[in-house]
Amino acid sequence: MFIPVQNKRIYQHVVEQIQEMILDGRLSRGDRLPSERTMAEQFAVSRNSVREAIRTLEIIGIIESRQGGGNFVAAGSSDCLFEPLSIMFKLNSGKFTDLLELRRSLEIEAASLAAQRITGDEAVKLSALIDDLKQTDNEARCIELDKQFHLMIAELSGNALLSGFLHAISRLFEQAVREGRKYILTSLSNNQTLMRLHQELCDAVVNKQAEAAAVAVKHHFDFILDNLRK
Repeated sequence: MFIPVQNKRIYQHVVEQIQEMILDGRLSRGDRLPSERTMAEQFAVSRNSVREAIRTLEIIGIIESRQGGGNFVAAGSSDCLFEPLSIMFKLNSGKFTDLLELRRSLEIEAASLAAQRITGDEAVKLSALIDDLKQTDNEARCIELDKQFHLMIAELSGNALLSGFLHAISRLFEQAVREGRKYILTSLSNNQTLMRLHQELCDAVVNKQAEAAAVAVKHHFDFILDNLRK
């Protein structure tokens, strides 16, 4: 199953082979890896090297270790995207406007796809979510519902990579929303405008108007960015 490895940093060769097996389809999500002993024999390395490789793959979200159950290929968690994105954001002294500009680009496409692919049941759920957002006056609840609304549209896009990436930045997004709302909600009119923009986006997606959905996302994020830059 595995090819014996040689030379420096043995565990890295093990990591690379497992990644290659996932990429070429020999390993799929949910597959259980052989035992450490079996892998050590097939790789012709020590069990410590195998353990180090497994730990590395677990940290980056590719392998999931279950206590008493073994090691499995992860089910595609977006955590493996979040960590490097978060580090890049911090190292480059990222601004909230940077993050919002990125989200605007991604969500324009997500909303357009969602409008094309949404089902009747999904439309009911999205409408119910926006109704909850309009009715709550608890700021923490507003932030949570706001996040759920945008991530649901990402999921409705039907594009796993697009949805996964938007989920990966959701923790950075939460902070951006808090900071954004703090500056934006300085007046009742701003609050009402933000809610209207959410409703327009929801209506466009529910009514399967792909172009209108893309425009609604742009208006939504342009409004936020304009307020942040004042």
